[in-house]
Amino acid sequence: MEHTLKSQAHVADRPRPVKNYINNDPGIWSWMTTVDHKRIGVMYLVGVLSAFLIGGIFALLVRLTLMTPNHMLFGKVLMTAETYNRVFTLHGAIMVFLFIIPSVPAALGNFVLPLMLGAKDVAFPRLNLASFYLWVIGAIMAVMSMIFGAVDTGWTFYTPYSTSTSGTVTLMTMAVFVLGFSSIFTGINFVATVHKLRAPGMGWFEMPLFVWGIYSTAIIQVLATPLLGITLVLLALERVFNIGIFDPKIGGDPVLFQHFFWFYSHPAVYIMILPGMAIISELIPTFSRKTMFGYRAVAYSSVSLALLSFIVWGHHMFVAGQSQLATVIFSALTFLVAIPSGVKMFNWLGTMYKGNISLETPMLYAISFLLLFAIGGLTGIFLGTLSTDVHLTDTYFVVAHFHYVMMGGTVIAFIGGLHYWWPKMTGRMYTEKWAAIGCALVFWGFNQTFLTQFFLGSKGMPRRYYNYLDQFQPLHAFSTYGSWILGAGLFLTAINLLASLRKPYDAPDNPWGGTTLEWQTSSPPITHNFEDQPVLERAPYDYRPEVVSH
Repeated sequence: MEHTLKSQAHVADRPRPVKNYINNDPGIWSWMTTVDHKRIGVMYLVGVLSAFLIGGIFALLVRLTLMTPNHMLFGKVLMTAETYNRVFTLHGAIMVFLFIIPSVPAALGNFVLPLMLGAKDVAFPRLNLASFYLWVIGAIMAVMSMIFGAVDTGWTFYTPYSTSTSGTVTLMTMAVFVLGFSSIFTGINFVATVHKLRAPGMGWFEMPLFVWGIYSTAIIQVLATPLLGITLVLLALERVFNIGIFDPKIGGDPVLFQHFFWFYSHPAVYIMILPGMAIISELIPTFSRKTMFGYRAVAYSSVSLALLSFIVWGHHMFVAGQSQLATVIFSALTFLVAIPSGVKMFNWLGTMYKGNISLETPMLYAISFLLLFAIGGLTGIFLGTLSTDVHLTDTYFVVAHFHYVMMGGTVIAFIGGLHYWWPKMTGRMYTEKWAAIGCALVFWGFNQTFLTQFFLGSKGMPRRYYNYLDQFQPLHAFSTYGSWILGAGLFLTAINLLASLRKPYDAPDNPWGGTTLEWQTSSPPITHNFEDQPVLERAPYDYRPEVVSH
């Protein structure tokens, strides 16, 4: 790029250090006992991507089973109904609790956030390592529940079925309980780090927007996750000791479980999507070579989404027997969420307007995010409106909407962020052509898979069903073919990134011309991040000509 930042001129000329955080203290034990946030972020990255692989394989198996009404493949039934329920449940539980929730904050956030703040590490390095091992323990418990009798309740563990089924529900719920503590520890660490370890000269409104997004996410993690833990403990107690809490046969109330579960799980939606939005707020100004439009509005919108997330849980329960007054109130509150989300969308587009846009792979993912998240958000209006939600509840329309927000939003942003910070994390540049092809395949395959499901849902196809009418078969088959294209794009992306690790260090310190502090250190960074304490001389995303050297 023709623009190089004045404050980074000395960085570009600095010789690459022989020692960095990767090779400074070699050996597996040094990695297992490290308190370096960068190494912990890399270990989280390996873990969540492994979970993504397992959950993705289960997703492909689900789509393959649904390709035909008789579930036949090469003359044999691919899965029984019982096996289908288990695979479906494991896909959802792994993707939500082991991958999407920790993906951006725990992996990319752990690596990048202290660098962006100009800090040497997070506020509590040992707590950071403990949170990683709690995630590992939770993941092992979840895998054990698969080996010793998979759960078949769906990832929501709805009662009363989850209190009476013979599956290993108790073990899986305790796995999620442990994973919740990992999430809480990460949130506490990030809140303290943002408050206490900002570089000299960095006020609240000089922080990168990625930091604002992760900070808002951390608030939700700390405040909402304990309720999920309490709910799952109550579910386990009911199963083990036959205490009447949720099961109506022994005096419980199953709708109470839904209230508890969604009071956490709707904020959890924002634990998933806010970090994705935070990544997009980094990619768009960098690759538009333009100052962020409406910086403060985007920052405030992150906090607004975090706060609103706690008061809209009832829109998951419009057909669960709530009072009419409650459903009307929750419907109205749901529409409020569109305001901060719309602020972000319009400000991202405003930043791109008349910008010097450079279409490297991270920007391709950012543009994909804008298109897919817009579809996910707009289709949410149908589900927030009472008259249409009653007809669309528990259909494939909900499945499509959920995936457009979660995968079309969070996962697409995560992959874009991974490409953006990959040179900083590894010191290697991937092959741009193959990365762009992978993005195109992912975009095409995703839309073919899930756009089709809006039509399935509007025609009345229920979600989670093993059997279906012949009239739905062409759309199911078309969706399944799209999942193959999506899978091919993801595998190509993974191979391209992994292949770059075979190269010698070849990444510049600032390959994209970014303005935030992580680009002022070497690629990969040294163990303590910076040679000297960086001092913020101007706000991030400032690409004005007078502060850029020629």
